[in-house]
Amino acid sequence: MTSSLLHPGIILILFGLFIPLIKNRLIVLLFPIASFIILFSLDNGTLIKLDYGNYELILLSIDKLSRLFSYIFLLILFATAIFSINQDNKSEISSAFVYVGSSISVVLSGDLITLFIFWEIMAITSTIVIWSGSRQSYYPGIRYLAVHLLGGSILLIGIIGYANTTGSLAFGLMSPDNIFSYFVLAGFLINAGAPPFSSWIPDAYPSASWSGTVFLSAFTTKTAVYVLIVGYAGYQFLIYVGIFMIFYGIIFAILENDMRRILSYSIVNQVGFMIVAVGIGTEIAINGASSHAFTHIIYKALLLMSAGSVFYITGRTKCTDLGGLYKTMPLTMICGIIGALSISAFPLTSGFISKSLTVQATVYEELKILWLLLTMASAGVFLHAGIKFPWFVFFQKDAKIKAEDPPKNMRLAMILLSALCILIGVFPGALYSILPYDVKYVPYTLDHVSSQLQLLMFSGLAFFILLRYLKRTLTITLDFDWFWRKFGGLAVNLFDTYLLKKLQTLIHSIDNLGTQTIRSLQKYSGPSGMLGRSWSTGNMALWTAILLGLFLLFYLFA
Repeated sequence: MTSSLLHPGIILILFGLFIPLIKNRLIVLLFPIASFIILFSLDNGTLIKLDYGNYELILLSIDKLSRLFSYIFLLILFATAIFSINQDNKSEISSAFVYVGSSISVVLSGDLITLFIFWEIMAITSTIVIWSGSRQSYYPGIRYLAVHLLGGSILLIGIIGYANTTGSLAFGLMSPDNIFSYFVLAGFLINAGAPPFSSWIPDAYPSASWSGTVFLSAFTTKTAVYVLIVGYAGYQFLIYVGIFMIFYGIIFAILENDMRRILSYSIVNQVGFMIVAVGIGTEIAINGASSHAFTHIIYKALLLMSAGSVFYITGRTKCTDLGGLYKTMPLTMICGIIGALSISAFPLTSGFISKSLTVQATVYEELKILWLLLTMASAGVFLHAGIKFPWFVFFQKDAKIKAEDPPKNMRLAMILLSALCILIGVFPGALYSILPYDVKYVPYTLDHVSSQLQLLMFSGLAFFILLRYLKRTLTITLDFDWFWRKFGGLAVNLFDTYLLKKLQTLIHSIDNLGTQTIRSLQKYSGPSGMLGRSWSTGNMALWTAILLGLFLLFYLFA
């Protein structure tokens, strides 16, 4: 065990604060590289500690799992920084870097207080990223912030209660016998997009700019997956949460018309797979959750870069307004298809070698129904993200849009992530070697590859058979956020019309009581009051003698 004075996350936060002062945007690319070098130089077991009263705060604690998540966070920050060089809004880029730095600081935290501080910084800075999108981003940003402040409040209650009942702030596997563990769990699940708060992801992420959505897709939900792995591995309740998220994401993505909302619903779906793996809790399942988070960050960023490039060039996001772009944006189309194949777990892509670990965990534990549900869900993923997104955006009807592939830096970022999707899929050992546990599983067997290809083939066939029913129209998809907006508004009205009036009446009563008290004091202690006027020496001596006599009697007979 060694100590360090360098913290990759905090240094990145400091770098981010100075970005508005930097004119040459290429310099910004050096920041994630510097943080990566610092992280790479630190051994597993390295700590940074601080004393806080009777508690010990651990600002940095490195092990294989935290290193894995930190690596992928820095990698995707570097790629997204390249992609967003054309972004003129420096507040977005600055906030995004602080956001990523705080995300890394969360996964490197060894105690609950440090985790909470950076957790809240994440919430604030990611809200600024959303607000940097456009004028229409304000209210989605407010809703996003409200959800995360609620989650943060629940998390804080859990942390305080857990510390008071256990005497420890250390963050590790949480005790299932402590009620406050479940408050902490609830706070984590809100950030993961678990029910009933799943709708904040498709509500907020597409409201950001073409580059901001890419930043947002990688960090909040994946830090939630990380803390769930550390604190709640093996909590079987999470299996049911994950299954709900998987099918919720599939259903609403199939119904959706906006391409960025389709991919946002897909985030909920994919995080559901990870949470199922956390709930299973075995070594291969934890490897599955970790590797799936790693690869998902890459291919989801690639998909959103592809969608962001279309938005950047055409100004359109709805599938009904798009189509035929394969002619004018061929590179964007190819990169989008690679991302679509990866999320669908197509053989020789990164998604195939990561998602199969979770499915195999169900086989080892003989969870037959769960295996069937995950297999069905894999077909559903191919329907909405593997085929629907590229088909309606790049193919189907020709929308006759004048377009071209985006600028060189955006193309470079997409090519980089496309190459990673393929390289990780072809050489899975590179990823398997940095997972938390040793991997003995072999993904490329004849049985596994053939069964996966059959699944994808029949799913694709079903898409084209049902194509006339899947064509989108200009409709609004009602999600759970309708419930929160509707009843949230009723709650605000109730507060305004009843509770606020009661509170105002109480404040008015307190104010009247205070006014009466002040008047009484002025009456008796003011210049003309009995206690305020000048008394004769004889009167003063008489009252002094009376008071001393009373004290003497009290002393003698008490």
